[in-house]
Amino acid sequence: MFQLRSAKPDDIARNYEIWRTSVEATHRFLSASDLKAISRMVLDDYLPNAEFTVAVDDDDLPHGFLGATGDHVDSLFIHADSRGMGLGRLLLDSFRAGKNAVTVDVNEQNTTAVGFYERLGFVVTGRSDVDDQGRPYPILHLTWRTAATP
Repeated sequence: MFQLRSAKPDDIARNYEIWRTSVEATHRFLSASDLKAISRMVLDDYLPNAEFTVAVDDDDLPHGFLGATGDHVDSLFIHADSRGMGLGRLLLDSFRAGKNAVTVDVNEQNTTAVGFYERLGFVVTGRSDVDDQGRPYPILHLTWRTAATP
């Protein structure tokens, strides 16, 4: 059984492992040099400074995390060994609770993630030719709205 809690500073190493295994499983389109640069930024800047919700097992070991700003999902990563257990849905459903709309940006080449979000009711609302660092990895902008929200 998995529970959700706020991430703690002690989770950084495990969250990096979650990020790394998830990216290795789903982002094979990244060049080696881009992966190295992104990895360094995630470990040194992102994970120590952002707030996350983590999905933990009965031993309090994180298996996935979600980071957000306002109603926008900044990151959602599940450890490669824990994929298919419903953790992405658990994190996302908890985040969406009580919201009228949620947005997320996804690498277009990450078809697994695009399909995941589409299955959960997100629709593509835009596209950028490059990622937020100007790298040649197109980004899809997706939005989910409650049924009552136009």
